[in-house]
Amino acid sequence: MYKQAAQAYQKTSQVAVSPRELEATLLMKAAARLQLIKDEWDDMSFAEKDEALTYNRKLWTVLVTSATSDENPLPQDVKNNLATLGVFVFKQTMAVMMDPQPEKLGTLISINRNIAEGLRARAE
Repeated sequence: MYKQAAQAYQKTSQVAVSPRELEATLLMKAAARLQLIKDEWDDMSFAEKDEALTYNRKLWTVLVTSATSDENPLPQDVKNNLATLGVFVFKQTMAVMMDPQPEKLGTLISINRNIAEGLRARAE
C-alpha cells in the first residue's frame, strides 16, 4: 500500500504541479480533515476519526521517506529535522488513538498548516 501511495504521489507531482505545491496542498488537505474531525468530534464515528488520522500518518510517511532519501538534495540537517518532526507526528497520532480527545488534534493541524505555509512561501 505504501508503495502505491508513493508512486501516485510521484506521478501526480510530475504531471500537475511542482512537488512543493503538491506537498503543501496535501498537508492542507490533511489539516482540513483533522480540523473537521476536531470541530465535529461528537458527531463523527470512530471510523471517520481513524480515517483522517490514517490519511495524515500515511502522508507523513511518504513525506519523511522522500525527504530523507539519499537522492534528496536537502541538507542533512534539514533531513534530520524532518525525520524528527515525522517521529513526533507519528507519536502524537498514536497519543490521539490511544486516548481520543479532540484537543489533541490541534498540534497535528498546526504542524501541517505551518509546514504547508512554509513550502508555499519558499516556492514563490
